[in-house]
Amino acid sequence: MSDQTSRRQKALSAAVFGNMLEWYDFAVYSYVATILARNFFPPGDEVAALLATFAVFGVGFVIRPLGAIVIGRIGDVKGRKAAMLITIMMMAVGTVMIALIPSYATIGIAAPLLLVIARLLQSFSVGGEFATAIAFIVEWAPKNKRGYYGSFQQISTVSGLLLGSGVAALLNTVIDPAAMDSWGWRIPFLIGGLIGLIGLYMRRNVDETPAYEQAQAEPTESVSPAEISPVLAAAKAFGFAIIWTVSFYIFLFYMPTFTQRYAGLTRAESLWSNTAGLLLLAICIPLMGKLSDRIGRKPLLLACCAIFLVLPYPLFKLMQGGSLVTILLIQLLVGVSIALYAGPAPATMVEIFRTKTRSTYMSIGYALAATIFGGFAPFIATWLISVTGSPISPTFYVMAAAVVSAIAVLGLRETAHEPLR
Repeated sequence: MSDQTSRRQKALSAAVFGNMLEWYDFAVYSYVATILARNFFPPGDEVAALLATFAVFGVGFVIRPLGAIVIGRIGDVKGRKAAMLITIMMMAVGTVMIALIPSYATIGIAAPLLLVIARLLQSFSVGGEFATAIAFIVEWAPKNKRGYYGSFQQISTVSGLLLGSGVAALLNTVIDPAAMDSWGWRIPFLIGGLIGLIGLYMRRNVDETPAYEQAQAEPTESVSPAEISPVLAAAKAFGFAIIWTVSFYIFLFYMPTFTQRYAGLTRAESLWSNTAGLLLLAICIPLMGKLSDRIGRKPLLLACCAIFLVLPYPLFKLMQGGSLVTILLIQLLVGVSIALYAGPAPATMVEIFRTKTRSTYMSIGYALAATIFGGFAPFIATWLISVTGSPISPTFYVMAAAVVSAIAVLGLRETAHEPLR
């Protein structure tokens, strides 16, 4: 094994493991949302408490663009490695904080206020982590393997969601509901905070990307009139990321709540079903990333948009009156469908930008899409159902997102076989 190959594998492992922990920490919140609603908000109105819990989930996203700007800029000026060390430390602090906050019954209004502060720390971290980790991984990729390597960022994201869903499902299986509501929900947050130290150690011992080092060594280049500005590139990334983030937050974060409230599953059944869909998604992502290196990014991206324009309504309708087996099959289908986008998407995003400004503007484009359309997706889904009285009304939100992103994808140049700029 060459020294370059060894450095590349070490860098990939550190980025993937650290990003997995970031998203495990971030996702656990949604998987125990119904319990958090009972612990951190006044008792009485269950729907109002759940809305408040998802509102806190969404409020955390408001700060994501700020994290994207600050940490993304650090990634372009000080290096991708420095930025990723900051994000993993902040995520660990926010996660342990949630685990230790006393309930509303103990400290009153201070409980939800502290919960908001913890979520803001986590969201500031994720705002910079997502795009910086993508840039780090893809910049380390060998020629003609950017789609495959970039897909590992999504594998790590899904693995974090999978780990969070699996831990929540396991705890709900082995701990009785009363104990889970009382203290068991704190365990996954403590786990995430503690093992974050492993990710921090791994990231401290990797090298900066060759592409970044080369860009820093070169004099500032003049941009040709034909080349789009970083701001316009960020706008393209914003539209591109909408269905990416909406599909994740509706089908992977909100789904356990939907299947419990409207499909008749128990808490444990809904989490195990969600975990199965996540597992298949994780398996399919690298296959789609590798396929995009061969046939291009756009065919797979457009196929995903078409699926999410046509299928969400009938799938949600089936889940309403479906059995556990039916719901499980639907979640497996959704996992494969999301993989069509999630596989090639990281490399596609990286290829939109130049190396010297990639971390900052890619972070901003994605973070804005995640804030506006993704972070509030569970809240919007709950609100739409409350207003319309129809449990399948969130599907129209997904379908609209598919249309917007399809237009954005059609406007992108096919870059699978072009060198990084």
